[in-house]
Amino acid sequence: MSSVKRRLGRLGERQSQPLDVMIAMGTGLATLHVPPRSSSSRRLSLLCASGSAWVLLPYRSTFTLGLCTMALISIEDLAGLDDEQLDDDITDNPEPMDEEEEERLYAHWQSVASTHQVSVPTEMRGPIQEMTRQNQQQERVPFTTVSEHTKLGEVVYEERVYPAGKWACIAREEKLYEQSISMAFMKLMRYICKENSAGRYLGMTVPVLSEIRMLEDGSFSKEILTVYYLPAEFQDNPEPTDPDIRIVQRESLRVVTMVFFGTTTEETITRQISQLWELLGSTDSLRRDLYMVAVYQNPGVSYRKNEIWFIRRDP
Repeated sequence: MSSVKRRLGRLGERQSQPLDVMIAMGTGLATLHVPPRSSSSRRLSLLCASGSAWVLLPYRSTFTLGLCTMALISIEDLAGLDDEQLDDDITDNPEPMDEEEEERLYAHWQSVASTHQVSVPTEMRGPIQEMTRQNQQQERVPFTTVSEHTKLGEVVYEERVYPAGKWACIAREEKLYEQSISMAFMKLMRYICKENSAGRYLGMTVPVLSEIRMLEDGSFSKEILTVYYLPAEFQDNPEPTDPDIRIVQRESLRVVTMVFFGTTTEETITRQISQLWELLGSTDSLRRDLYMVAVYQNPGVSYRKNEIWFIRRDP
């Protein structure tokens, strides 16, 4: 296993985003998570998943699921690769998928969508494949860190300033929060994947944000605004073909942020809001009527990174 971890470290050094590697282990599978640009000495977590429904693909069939890359390789094949082969095989332009792989990818998206009680329409096949082919690089939304608050050497929460910029925004009002963000993101995917006045793939930026307005009874408003930051190259405003999407010049934003992992539902977000208020104590400088959820990874990653954002009244 040490040689496997060393080679996974090499994979991490070449990746600009998280890499979840599925490894065949007897009758079960193991998942090894490789952080972006990790070194070979970075600790890797191992999670056995006997009886998993994942299907092994050839190593070269590295593909992107939304915001996270997934590579699948047998442990024997990985151990047998030398460093030169790793350098040759890890590229920013994976080989095109065949029809069987495309079906697997679409089936995965359908499976994820079903957990959010939505369905992926067939017209999403093109955007899914386009993002899969091209989403090897992610642009971070620019920000400046104002302060960090730590405990035992770990950052508990931090304060940041995000500059003004143009965002693609779409509001959805579904029965459940997760339905609203799923439907909104599928529309944004189509905008990103050439359904715009430039006729080009725009590229993925992270995080994607969802704005939550609170009602007087403490519940979420059903209308959720989901926003995608336009990459630096396209801040000159490529117009969407979908009338539901608006391009908005948003003012600078000062936020207090706390990381959490897992799924994003009204229940989990409400819990994170309560936890951050407990850490901060009572203060009038932060809004209580509006919160933001920042998502950094594909919804199919069960232990994905998110953040809850509290907004300063005076940025």
